[in-house]
Formats: sequence, structure tokens, C-alpha cells
Amino acid sequence: MNRLANETSPYLLQHADNPVDWYPWGEEALERARAGDKPILLSIGYAACHWCHVMERESFEDAETAALMNRHFVSIKVDREERPDLDAIYMDAVQAMTGGGVWPLTAFLTPEGKPFYAGTYYPNEARHGLPAFRTVLTAIADVWANRRSEAEQQSSRVTEAIERSTGLGASPQPLTEAILVTAFGGLRRAFDPRWGGFGGAPKFPQPMTLEFCLRMHLRGTPDALDVVTITLDKMAGGGMYDQVGGGFHRYSTDERWHVPHFEKMLYDNALLVRLYVHAWQVTGLERYRRVATETCEYLLRELRHAEGAFFSSQDADSEGVEGRFFVWSWDELVDIAGEAVATAFGATPDGNWEGTNVLWRPLPLEAVASEMELDPEELAGELETARAELFEIREGRTHPATDDKILAAWNGLAIAALAEAGRAFGEVEYVDAAVRAADFVLTHLRDDPGRLLRSWRNGRAGRPAFADDHAAMADACLVLYETTFELRWFEQARALADELVRLFHDEERGGFFQTGRDAEALVVRPKEISDNAVPSGNSLAADVLLRLGHLTGETGYENAGVGALRLVRDQAAGTPSGFGHALGTLDAYLSPVKEVAIVGHPGSAETRALVAEVTTNRFLPNHVLAVSSPGDDASTERVALLRDRPQRDGHATAYVCERFQCRFPVTTPAELVEQLGGAGTA
Repeated sequence: MNRLANETSPYLLQHADNPVDWYPWGEEALERARAGDKPILLSIGYAACHWCHVMERESFEDAETAALMNRHFVSIKVDREERPDLDAIYMDAVQAMTGGGVWPLTAFLTPEGKPFYAGTYYPNEARHGLPAFRTVLTAIADVWANRRSEAEQQSSRVTEAIERSTGLGASPQPLTEAILVTAFGGLRRAFDPRWGGFGGAPKFPQPMTLEFCLRMHLRGTPDALDVVTITLDKMAGGGMYDQVGGGFHRYSTDERWHVPHFEKMLYDNALLVRLYVHAWQVTGLERYRRVATETCEYLLRELRHAEGAFFSSQDADSEGVEGRFFVWSWDELVDIAGEAVATAFGATPDGNWEGTNVLWRPLPLEAVASEMELDPEELAGELETARAELFEIREGRTHPATDDKILAAWNGLAIAALAEAGRAFGEVEYVDAAVRAADFVLTHLRDDPGRLLRSWRNGRAGRPAFADDHAAMADACLVLYETTFELRWFEQARALADELVRLFHDEERGGFFQTGRDAEALVVRPKEISDNAVPSGNSLAADVLLRLGHLTGETGYENAGVGALRLVRDQAAGTPSGFGHALGTLDAYLSPVKEVAIVGHPGSAETRALVAEVTTNRFLPNHVLAVSSPGDDASTERVALLRDRPQRDGHATAYVCERFQCRFPVTTPAELVEQLGGAGTA
């Protein structure tokens, strides 16, 4: 076994038996490169990555390839989910050199960590226009031995390019609604009106972008709701959605959402739960509630640690074959559920993907019922019975592997999603699950001074956390506060936000660095600004700090949050699909935020009825909510929005304010709805 055997990351442990002399990233590896004057071969991936597994089988398990690596390089393996800072730096290098980048990431560095050549997956034999990996290794070794100056010049150019991209400063230009309009216009042009989503294959769900479109609908923008509902319907009817067990796969390999890349990620499902909850609140359509509920059930069933926190992902492969766990033969489906159900699931005798069937819903149930001469309600009942039977049979198969490390940021996304779903649907189980997960993270993923840690697995915590960890957990705690009204969650949110500002805020140029002031020095100090698969640390920070500003009245939070928005002002308008969360936060900044204070016993029917009008009966994205019992001095002291808010005539009382200027207090849901403006209703 190599040095990876002592790591906790499932991805690194997958490579512990390779004949490659792997190192984890750290001073030991860097010192060996410097002392031996050897270049570094950096390989970055993650446990659920299909092509990472392929490259391991083809190259890293091959003795001849390993011998080349061990002779000429110091080889370092990195889990991108544990070290997003390294991934960000060297993915920038891949993109600078090749124009694109996916995983596995393969980079060659000087002993000082400066990249001079980079790519992604390399096959063991030349094919599809890609050179064989051993050819690449031999060529790079020759360059280092005989043309060192070329490598060093290239590394300087690439490092300078990365520094320019991470040295972006806040724009001095005003933040205006024109940015939102321009951004939506770009999305509308990229929208696929037939299948939903943006662009062609491969097609990603982009929940943050769709959240922004939902906000634009609330602003009265024509077509914005259609962009959302068409996409949500097509995704939920596609094979990207697990038609048997609920939950979403990573992305669709085609434009129809039919054949997915089968890995399932915690963050995708968390963000999509929140999106489908909001779509249900806007439209009232039961199908959105069902998808959100089934996805929550998937999270609780498949990705929950025994003590409450959530694992990171499930693999695309099982038994060495991509998608094997999820696909069905025609004969299996017909034997279990009959031909009509098999047809409703889009199956064919010859298979709809590589000789098997990826289940999806390409036709309306009524059309299938008509073709099969069945009653639609009868077929619907058969379909539901079949789903349960298929699920039980599938449970007997070999399951995909689970990456069981716990990440602070991704748990923050899941906690917020479950809390929102729980309060919207009246599902106490979801709220309880969110509370348990938050308690776990805030207990086990913290060091002695209170600093968050990035990861935890099998009793071992990882390195110090990043900006997105602090911001996502602060957001989760704020959502829990607005759901349970327990003061401790507000206090936790504020403590996390204060650490976020102290450790990560760039006071000179605005925005937030990805790494803290206490982190190791890398070739550059990265800033994560794009909202890709997950919200960036900058947009998460902007959102949570603006909301805290509305609850506390402290302008320091708002100033730091607005600086993060100014950092991406120009890019958000021009490339909106990469800034969905930032655009949603900009909408909040430019909108009149409803600051709602409710004074009443949180468990009373009167208080619950008022709260429901803010958080349940409508999608009111631009609001903050504080609730306290009469005479709750601790809440009044800590949450400025609650100060000087007496009850009227002994009834639960709501105050609707904007920048702490409040309208006349009200005691009935109808009066509260009038003051809220009816925003967000279907």
C-alpha cells in the first residue's frame, strides 16, 4: 500500500493499493519534489467520478505506467471535494491551457507548484484524438530533463494568467436592475423550449439559474415561469430523475434528460429540493411537491449518517459497470409490471440505452393508456404499484458505492433544503433531520477555537474549512432559525458569518477569498466567484450577510455582501448560467426586502397562521423573519428586528418593515398578506 492508506477520503483510499507511489498533498510531497528536483504529477478527482475510475483501471493500476510515474515524478493524488482550493487553482490552469476542463484533472507542476502542462483524462492507448498517458509521461519527463527553460517559462505564463483571474476587483459601476434583465435575456435565448434547460447535450440541471428565473417571474418578466416549469417537468419525467427511488442523477448525457451520468450528488439533490419547493409555492402544482418529497426521502434513506449528517455522493458504477444498478431489461419490466407499465416507463424490447432501459416518462400517461386501451386512472395505479415492486427488487442488487465523507458546505445546503421542505409541507421529520445534521456539523466539524473544518469521516476531521463552508452553514442556521425560531440558530449563524468576514473577506478588492488567512500558502490565493455545480463562496457569503444585515441593522454585513456582488457585476450579466446564485442575491439587494417580526408564542395557532403567510403559503424570496414570545428578552437583545415590537391586545402580532421602518402592526393573516403584497402566490 502507498501513503494514501492513511487518508480518510474514500477517493484517495480507492488508490491506496495502486503501484503508483502516491502522496497526499502536503509538505512531505512538496519537499521530496524540491529535494529531488522532480516535477509533480498532480491528479485530482472525486469518488463518484466515472472517468476517474476508468483512468485508475487503465493507468494507475498498470505496473509499467506506475514505473514511469515513480521514476520521473512525485505523484500527488487530491480529492477535489476535500481540497476545492487546489482544484480551483489547477482547473484554472487546465482551462487556460486547453480551453476546457473536467475530471480527472491531470497537471504537471514545477517543484514550487506552478503548472506547466495540464489536461484531463488520458487513455492507456491513443484514441479519440487523445494521446496515450504513457506517451504524455515520457514527453513531459523529456521536457523537464532536456528543455527545462520551456517548462519554467510556460509555468510562469500560466501562473500569471491564474493570478489575473483571481485578482479580480469589485466594479465601481452601480448595481442596477438592468443587470437582471440582461442576464435573463441571455438565459431566454439559450433556453430549449422543447426539452427545457439551457443549451444542448450534455445538459445540467442548473437549479440556481432556475431559482433566478423564478425570481424574475415574481418581478413580472414574461416567459420566466415557462422557463422554470418546462424544465422542471422535463427533468422530473426524464431518466436523470430516478423514477424508482427518487432523487436526481448528476446530469443528462443527451438534451432530453433521458440518459444520465448516474452518480448522485448531495449538493444537486439539496439544491433541487429547494427549487421544487419554491416552484410548488408559486404554482400550487402537486407534482412539484411530490418530486421534492421523494428527493427528501432519498436523502434520508441513502445519504444519511447514523448520527444525522449527510454523505457526499453515490457512485455512477456498480460491479464495475456504469448505471448497472438503475437499468432494466424489457423482459424484467414486463414480468414484474406488465407491458403497459414498461411502455409508460419508455422501455423498448431492444432497450433504449446500450441494450438496457433507462426508465423515464417520455409520453403523457393518457397517451400510453389510450394506446394500450386502458383507463388512465387504472394505469396510474398500476404504475405506482410497479414503482414499489421495482424498488424492492432493485434493493437486492449490488448498490453503487457511497462516498461517506461529510462536508460542511454540502451539509449546509442539505440542511437548508430539508428545513424549507419541512416547514412548507408540514413534515416535522424533515425539520428534525435538518436540526440533527446541523448539530452534528457544528459539533464534529469544528476545532477548539470554533473554526469550521471542511470534512469528517469515521471519527476523523479534516483540514480547516473554506469560505463556502462557513457561508453555507451560516445560511443553514438562518433557515433553521426562521423555521424553529430557536435563538441558538441565529447565534450560530451570526458567529459563522463573523468568522467568514474575519478569515476570508478581501478588504482591499472586495469579495471573499476561498482560503482563510490561516491557510497554507499556495501559488495563488484563489477566489471562487462562479456558481457552478454549487454556489460559490462569494455568492453564498453575499446572500447570508445581506440577510443578517436586515435582521441586525448592522451595515458592516451589508457592505461586505455588496462587495461580493460588485466583484461579479459584469460577468453575471454576460454569462448568467455561471452566476445563478449571485443573480438571485442581486435581485434581493435591488428589491424591497420584507423584514417581518412576529411576536407571539411560536407554538400557538395564531403565531403559526401568521408565520405560514411568510414561509409556507407563498414564495417570498426577499424577506427575513424573526419570531419571539412576548417577554423573550434574550431574543430581543440579540435580534434587533424584534426590539420595541409589543403585542396588540394580547394577540400574536406581525410587523412588516423595510430597513427597520415598519408599517402598522397586524394580527390577522389577511392583514399580513395585504402588507406583504401577495408576493409569490400562484
